[in-house]
Amino acid sequence: MTVRIGVIGTGMIGRDHTRRIQQVLAGAEVVALSDYNPDAARAVQADLAPAAQVYEKGEDLIAAPEVDAILVCSTGATHEPYVLAAIAAGKPVFCEKPLATTADGAKRIVDAEAAFGRRLVQVGFMRRYDAGYVALKAAVDSQIGAPIMVHAAHRNPTVPEHYLTPMAIHDTLIHEIDVLRWLLNDDYVSARVLFPRKAARSHGKLRDPQVVVLETAKGVLIDVEIFVNCHYGYDIQCEIVGEDGIAKLPEPMAIQMRLDAKLQNPILTDWKDRFVDSYDVELNDFIKAAAQGTAAGPSSWDGYVAAITSDACVAAQEADGEAVAISLPARPALYN
Repeated sequence: MTVRIGVIGTGMIGRDHTRRIQQVLAGAEVVALSDYNPDAARAVQADLAPAAQVYEKGEDLIAAPEVDAILVCSTGATHEPYVLAAIAAGKPVFCEKPLATTADGAKRIVDAEAAFGRRLVQVGFMRRYDAGYVALKAAVDSQIGAPIMVHAAHRNPTVPEHYLTPMAIHDTLIHEIDVLRWLLNDDYVSARVLFPRKAARSHGKLRDPQVVVLETAKGVLIDVEIFVNCHYGYDIQCEIVGEDGIAKLPEPMAIQMRLDAKLQNPILTDWKDRFVDSYDVELNDFIKAAAQGTAAGPSSWDGYVAAITSDACVAAQEADGEAVAISLPARPALYN
């Protein structure tokens, strides 16, 4: 079966996913496109999917009988209504993060999907599909003993002027929030945020760097450094300390050189290069599940938990180092 996919939002990630489906992956084709700017949708149509129909409204694309499954790649504020419409239509939907811009919005999606009675939503937390994280999880699950501590870092070379302090949580830490829950098979119970002295390259509306300290239900302590003006490159680090050993996220493959009297490895500067392969794997997972009328991978529940945790971390930014509790409602049976 070829899954007929409609893509809502044809900006950078929507265009790239369309290319991926049309040129890289098997089992699916893009048959419909929609964007708030119709010219952007028509440009993607001309370049990548000439047989696709362009819809003025995302809701019309979702309702179209020739569309089997939907990719939501539009701006964050539109995610909730589009995902709810896809659930109402009984169609599998892949939603780039965030699932919704508020925890209440994510909860409405969880409730709608649970009422439908079958998983239809996959959230775009692509790190679960990265080969390095997959290998790290295998080590955590079977080799290093029960986890005790996690040391992680998320560093960007620079961010634009409109990047504000809360975005360090909602746009940056959000990936660690999801992938660390997955690695540890654990939930968070509290968050603290600590600020060292401000880096010279940070602009006036951003406190950078910052350190987020999370505690889990099993008693694991996690520290994550967020440094988005580190200058030297895009750098993702994760080390898990277990009862019997330590496991560390591998570095991306790079050629080591002896050059100019130095021993050196190149460092990536773009997140798209660091995780490009994981996007292929995650969409392939979505296509396989959508062919069966369901969804796989990170769920609506995962998106909801990430939203609750993000809100707590933002509150902790204003709490002068005090812990902010994280409380989760009962998990619906659909997500067990």
